[in-house]
Amino acid sequence: MDLLAHLEAYVAAVDEASFSRAAERLGIAQPLLSRRIKTLEAHFEGQLFDRSRRQVATTELGVLLLPYARDVLDRAQRLRHVARSARQSAVRTVGVPADCGPAALARVIRAGAERGTTFGVRELPPDERAAGLADASLAYALLRVPPEHAALRVPLGLASAPSEAPTGRPRTRRRAVHLEDLRPRRGNGARPGRPAATPVLTTVEDHAPYAQDRLRRAVARAGLPESTVRPAGPMATALAETLAGQLTLLCTEPFARRHGASWAPLDDAALHRGYELRAARRDPEAAQVPHWLAALLAAAVGAEPAAPAAGSAGEDGPSRLAARG
Repeated sequence: MDLLAHLEAYVAAVDEASFSRAAERLGIAQPLLSRRIKTLEAHFEGQLFDRSRRQVATTELGVLLLPYARDVLDRAQRLRHVARSARQSAVRTVGVPADCGPAALARVIRAGAERGTTFGVRELPPDERAAGLADASLAYALLRVPPEHAALRVPLGLASAPSEAPTGRPRTRRRAVHLEDLRPRRGNGARPGRPAATPVLTTVEDHAPYAQDRLRRAVARAGLPESTVRPAGPMATALAETLAGQLTLLCTEPFARRHGASWAPLDDAALHRGYELRAARRDPEAAQVPHWLAALLAAAVGAEPAAPAAGSAGEDGPSRLAARG
């Protein structure tokens, strides 16, 4: 027996003093309401209504049980409300790269709150974002993919010690840089105790196997020693050495700009980052990527839309990200 449905029929009949009006209120047929009340009477082993009169009259047992029945229905209603609120307020965790700007991530959180969804962001390496999406500990994640196959592409470049333009303002962009430019200039040679080429540090975001392989091959083509590129240690130390002019850091332009470094884009687009925003298939509440979320996360990583594929003219990167989610 569905106790709640049967109690609703009983309370509605008392309130309306009519089986027909009670059935109409509940949106069910009157015979069904009558059967529910009879089943409830059998369950309690006593009559709830006096059927010898023309009008519906509640028996003493019915009057006695009425406040308890209302309490059960009220508690059930509150339970449903709490469950609904919990679903609506459940945190949707988004896996993002560690070099996203805090202000851009704050816009993601605020936009979710405005739409009744609580978002949390977790800065994770590429492999942990993929694993979190697979086990549904993340609702959404930006996954690394080769830039030529990505919905979003993030240009990478080399950050170095800040320099000033003729206007006296910090210089944040110059012509595209080639890896060959890192070789010592002719006639200067390698000084004792100094590396033969300017060292380049890479962050964990660019340690995806395919990205490391491409970078190693590009370094070899440029005639640079393999030791030219090495993983960065603590980010604060890497930034300090970069700003002091001791090395360069492979990163995005927004990241370099936030920390006051000069930045020049790499000419080799195959070394740039590519991203796909995907949703956890196990989470029915997050089965599709909202377009607004895709657009805000694209801005957070400093992405620009990849060139539209054939047959998708006019479709921007965020739209394709949401569609692929």
